[in-house]
Amino acid sequence: MEDSELVGVQKTARPVLAAKALDNRLPDPILGDEYAEQVMRRLDPGYDNRRFGTGQLGLVAVVRAKAHDDWARTFLADHPDAVVLHLGCGLDARVYRIDPPATVDWYDLDYPAMIEVRKQFLPPRDHYALIESDVTDPTWLDRIPRGRPVLVIAEGLVPYLTEAEARRLLTGVVDAFPTGQIQIDTVAVWAWRTSRWDPTLRKYDTRFRCGFDDPSAPAEWHPRLEYIDEAPMNDSPVLMAKAPANARRIFRLLNLLPGMKRSTRIVRFRF
Repeated sequence: MEDSELVGVQKTARPVLAAKALDNRLPDPILGDEYAEQVMRRLDPGYDNRRFGTGQLGLVAVVRAKAHDDWARTFLADHPDAVVLHLGCGLDARVYRIDPPATVDWYDLDYPAMIEVRKQFLPPRDHYALIESDVTDPTWLDRIPRGRPVLVIAEGLVPYLTEAEARRLLTGVVDAFPTGQIQIDTVAVWAWRTSRWDPTLRKYDTRFRCGFDDPSAPAEWHPRLEYIDEAPMNDSPVLMAKAPANARRIFRLLNLLPGMKRSTRIVRFRF
């Protein structure tokens, strides 16, 4: 029941999980993820007694998760026969939050060590499978049924890939399926280039490896790929409405800094 085998970027799953758990303790949660609170309490019973547990600055990650959830629900309502690929799933309980119908086949993919942690804390369910793989290894795609619409959710993943790796991943999915939606988040070029000095990323011995100032840029990677839109994150209305007052003040100040509002972008594409 330990996550001590996780290394590098895999360790970032823990603070993201803590942010979702803390959100669930708010009077009016943004995400309302009961699984996150249950798992975090088992991993670290005192997680909410430390400084991170009172500041709620991790709520931006909660806003990001909600945006991906909302887009996913809309897509699955229109495509109830879809295949879902949740790439770099970490300890996220998205399949349980969305609770798709039995006509949807859902796959959560992450490194073997992360999948082992998931197995310890999150229950199995029908039409749901775990894939132990590095997302950059293209052979995992051979295990997925084709010929159906696909929903790809890559939350908190693309910035940790090189641009070449991200391109191979997304174009490989487009080539493999007849139609679908791809949901990613990206960081600005300045955030990518300065990430080696970011204290949070340094704590987890990782850094960003690509960034984009134009959110539609990945659409140029494949002729069938089309940019749809982006969702707000650092200046999200739901963040400003539901975050505790002290957190709202900090976010407002941060968003006054040049480039901060769009330092991270939540983006979706279709094909």
